[in-house]
Amino acid sequence: MKGDGRHVVVVGGGIAGLAAAWFLRRQAGDAVRVTVLEGSPRIGGKLHVSEVAGVAVDAGAEAMLARRPEGKELARMAGLGDELVYPGTTQASILTRGALRPMPPGQVMGVPSDLTGLGRSGVLTPSGLARALLDEVLPATPVTGDVSVAAYVRARMGAEVVERLIEPILGGVYAGRAEALSLAATMPRVAAVARSARSLAGAARQIVAEAPAGAGPVFTTLRGGMGGLPQAVAAGSGATIRTGVTVRELRRTPGGWRLVTGPVPEPEVVEADAVVLAVPAAPAGRLLAEEVPAAAAELAAIEYASMAIVTLAYPRAAFPTVPSGSGYLVPPVEGRPVKAATFSSVKWPHLAEADPNTIVLRCSIGRLGEERVLQRDDGELVALAMAEMSEVMGVRGLPLDSRVTRWGGALPQYEVGHLDRVARIRAAVAAAPGLAVCGAAYDGLGVPACVATARTAAARVLDHLDPAREWQSAGSA
Repeated sequence: MKGDGRHVVVVGGGIAGLAAAWFLRRQAGDAVRVTVLEGSPRIGGKLHVSEVAGVAVDAGAEAMLARRPEGKELARMAGLGDELVYPGTTQASILTRGALRPMPPGQVMGVPSDLTGLGRSGVLTPSGLARALLDEVLPATPVTGDVSVAAYVRARMGAEVVERLIEPILGGVYAGRAEALSLAATMPRVAAVARSARSLAGAARQIVAEAPAGAGPVFTTLRGGMGGLPQAVAAGSGATIRTGVTVRELRRTPGGWRLVTGPVPEPEVVEADAVVLAVPAAPAGRLLAEEVPAAAAELAAIEYASMAIVTLAYPRAAFPTVPSGSGYLVPPVEGRPVKAATFSSVKWPHLAEADPNTIVLRCSIGRLGEERVLQRDDGELVALAMAEMSEVMGVRGLPLDSRVTRWGGALPQYEVGHLDRVARIRAAVAAAPGLAVCGAAYDGLGVPACVATARTAAARVLDHLDPAREWQSAGSA
């Protein structure tokens, strides 16, 4: 390649697709022309910010892991390094057994490492705690293959740990159910250590002990909201970004790929030397149905959960006592429509600085299998969130402002066998020259994981375009 401007099309303008475009351009420069095609009217996917009571608040993901580097490094490369901020508090509670109870110390995705602290937290009943303590004396439970989170944790620590610790955390991350979710895919470090540790609490203690000293906060966000990251990446990528363009068909050609977009009566054909699919599993599967049917079948088997986020802004005086923690999680066994509440103005000091007299909070509604509650209109969802705040926090009066954001089919479910499924998808895609996939359906839902898949996809495409070329580094992300 000698500046011949080979064309790569990225399908999907979420953070994975935009990151793929960024890495392609940063590594190849003018040797590659990149076009991003996004079906919706805007880029960013689940990273989106808008104002509530005059305060810019994320409508989707509000943070990213700080201890995994890919997200932070991409933000820095996109010129947002000075905008990275950290929580004022991460002390969360669990609404269980009639009260808000502190999250047990030293837990790893809900798996307790400190059983004494677990007892003090009051999350479990006395009988549930007694059963959890048996983990330390029971014979080891071999992990020879993939199992569900619930099956393994229940065998070690009993049903209450699953119901009142594991379920609310997995519900917050995946909007899924521990009975179906894969231990290896959703808790890879726990699964790995559990293979050699005799007790599950011992495995959690080992993971906590291995955390690097002075590692800093677990999460970070941007002062203007995570919704600003896609905009900065898109602007700095040098790619052509087209919104409102839905790709309906993908076909191989002798020289690469042909994409058909636009309405059926007036189709538009886009020719590409290589393609990156950065869309959810279902649309990716539809596009691959003719050319890579094996991958399409596997993608079709990945289920997605829907949810809604209700953002409320209250006068500070509406709270009898200003919350001191970052929020709380609600176990499904409690039977409440709200599965989590985040006190955004408490968790993120920059939001409090934006308006000290207002408390902004977010209520998350909807888990897999709870689609009925999401069929209510926006006013009803706001009423549910208000009733939750009144009952649990004693909030008085009406909010100053509210916003309902619906995320239909937003969260892929990493069910038992997910890692093997992803391996089969990638093997099938690898047999199609000039094709790569990336996004949340594969190796993790968070921003850093999506960015990592994007970098891998970009590298695969560039190696196809010119295997002999040593591409320049795209930075440490």
